[in-house]
Amino acid sequence: MGKLADYDHPAISELAARLTRSETTPRRKLDRIFHYVRDEIRFGFPMNGDFVKASETIQLGYGQCNTKATLLLALCKAAGIQARIHFSLITKDIQKGFFTGLAYWLMPNEISHSWIEVEIEGQWRRIDTFINDKSLFDAAKAKIKRLGWSVGYSVALEDGEASADLNLDHAAYQQMAAVTDDHGAWDDPSDYYESEKYRNRPDGVRMWFYRHLIGGINRRVEAVRSEPV
Repeated sequence: MGKLADYDHPAISELAARLTRSETTPRRKLDRIFHYVRDEIRFGFPMNGDFVKASETIQLGYGQCNTKATLLLALCKAAGIQARIHFSLITKDIQKGFFTGLAYWLMPNEISHSWIEVEIEGQWRRIDTFINDKSLFDAAKAKIKRLGWSVGYSVALEDGEASADLNLDHAAYQQMAAVTDDHGAWDDPSDYYESEKYRNRPDGVRMWFYRHLIGGINRRVEAVRSEPV
């Protein structure tokens, strides 16, 4: 499969250098990289699912949890920040509302999901608040609260709340409350995708349906993003 977090690709190394040029500490460098991945790479579902290189996500300008995590991982490594990707299972309800009807039915009940862990000041810290861009997060959070849901539209509430901020000193997340199983930390996403733990590997029929339905799913994402909060 080859490395997906291609941190040595010129598009990645040059972007990491540009984003962190004026910063001298890992914390400040991470802050710049985090906000780029959260907001400049908007949430959406790529045609090729999880199998997208970090450099390709820059070109696309959008991604979902796994492809945005791959990009954040690559940018951190290129900037000299110790980072790893942590995989898990998450209930498919996390995408309820975006995936509807046949598309929702075709999804396994639990799907492979990831976040990033970075070593800052000698401690490993979990980050998933880059997944939804701030505009989508605010609209989706308001929407699921109106609907009386705790999980859906790519947000999972814990005690009624979720966060889109970079939280290094306290635990606050976008989707962690919907995680159902832990698959551990990995150096590159490709290693996990080639393992037996990976759940998002579609057969030919499911991939055909995914590619034909994904346009409508992304339009629903855009519709929610444009809703007033």
